[in-house]
Amino acid sequence: MNRIRVKHLSEREIEELQLDSWFPWSCDASTFNWSYDQTEECFLYHGHVKVWTSDKAYTEIRAGDFVVFPKGLTCKWEVISPVEKVYRFIDE
Repeated sequence: MNRIRVKHLSEREIEELQLDSWFPWSCDASTFNWSYDQTEECFLYHGHVKVWTSDKAYTEIRAGDFVVFPKGLTCKWEVISPVEKVYRFIDE
């Protein structure tokens, strides 16, 4: 089963990703359901989120985290503090 992957990147890795060209997204504290029809990579500049999966497990994501959400994932986002992120979809 594909899982949410969280990684801490080096400054060099962050530069190589060219985050300036990614799509921006922000959200205030809230809770909502979401599903991914494509694999998404994202980098959180600000915020704190718990992403709950169907098996009732959660992944915590914080500012500075690089995250991969797999295609087909259905989850619930619990935005604890306002989020600012950039994202892109990838073929996997």
